[in-house]
Amino acid sequence: MSRLTKKIGFLCGLLLVTSCAWVNAAEPANESVSELSGGLLFDSYREQWVATWSSPPAAPGSAFEPPKSFENQTIRQVLQLSLGGQRVRIRVSNAFGTQPLRIGAAHIAVQANEASIVPGTDRRLRFSGLPSISIPAGAVALSDPIDFNTSAQAKLSVSLYVPANTGPATYVEGVNPVTYISGPGDFSGATSLPVLETATSRYFLSVVEVAARKNSGVVVALGDSLTKGASPSNWPALLFSRLNANYGTQRLAVINQGIGCGRTLRDFCGPNAAARFDRDVLAVTGATHVIIALGLVDIILPTVSGNLVEVVTAGEVITGLKQLIERARAQGLKVYGATIAPMGGSPIAGVYTEENEATRNAINRWIRTSGAYDGVIDFDAAVRDPADPKRFWSLYTDDGIHPNDAGNELMAKAVDLSLFD
Repeated sequence: MSRLTKKIGFLCGLLLVTSCAWVNAAEPANESVSELSGGLLFDSYREQWVATWSSPPAAPGSAFEPPKSFENQTIRQVLQLSLGGQRVRIRVSNAFGTQPLRIGAAHIAVQANEASIVPGTDRRLRFSGLPSISIPAGAVALSDPIDFNTSAQAKLSVSLYVPANTGPATYVEGVNPVTYISGPGDFSGATSLPVLETATSRYFLSVVEVAARKNSGVVVALGDSLTKGASPSNWPALLFSRLNANYGTQRLAVINQGIGCGRTLRDFCGPNAAARFDRDVLAVTGATHVIIALGLVDIILPTVSGNLVEVVTAGEVITGLKQLIERARAQGLKVYGATIAPMGGSPIAGVYTEENEATRNAINRWIRTSGAYDGVIDFDAAVRDPADPKRFWSLYTDDGIHPNDAGNELMAKAVDLSLFD
């Protein structure tokens, strides 16, 4: 055989081996193959990491949440994803901790009901290859990716075992009982958690990410309690249902970054929107769009609390909103502005005043007409009473200010899906 023939044969063999290696890396057969390859080739050509669930962490003792600590306990937290994917990882936050947070074990599984998981679905999570990690005060930890095929709107349970005293726990607020707390012991992998108590808040868990199809994205809903949800439902989750049913928008996740009684300019129930914007919007994995639904609490809180030195003008709120728009645009995000819903039907003294209504109308007029946003979502027009525009339509609210389940559905339907095509 000539040298030329040998060289050609060698090159052909090399190409064949390389081709097989690429094919194998692109279709990992099990967790060990995926871990060895780091998922790099698979990520590059087939998938993209996106946040599919999130809730912004807050400091212990903020507003209505008393400080809570844990020691030698398991915290099992139930959440519903938006977009599904082939792999999963979580972020654990010690953002407001005053000491290192020790996670002794972390597991993820499909929820069966309440504190129980579907047998056979439990998977241990690791952090940089280790089953446990110490998270410095003010920091977060990202788990290693694991193969875990999830569908859209799947309900998962994430269990965290904390062996040592946590000190006051970083928490994320909730509405429904979604957190199950054990007595002493590590039950993170147990099919049925022995429940000592339940909570509506979640602790330490702040983000779940999935490896979704390439060219996926994330819509971030940034708002106050009208966004977070004061009833079992919330409009961001219902918006995802609409996006997922629409062929042109099926690759978009929606995450809810609302904080109850959250403000644009000042702290109250957690950090103000300007302070948390980097963490809760710009740093969100896969973020492509943001809906800003803020301003109501800036207007009404000073007159409800009697702290009149914090009364804001329409111009001050608009300047704060402009700053958020510019920061989002600098990162290439599309930015949509939501008008402020009516509050004239609230029975709480100080919520509605003529001055507050004038400020709300001035901000809404700017949102609708300024052209500052890439698009406008007119929640005010959707939910106001046709007979009295300063009031939330009574069919869609139980307290005159927050949407009920029907109101959340109405608000979700007020979003034009063509904004996301």
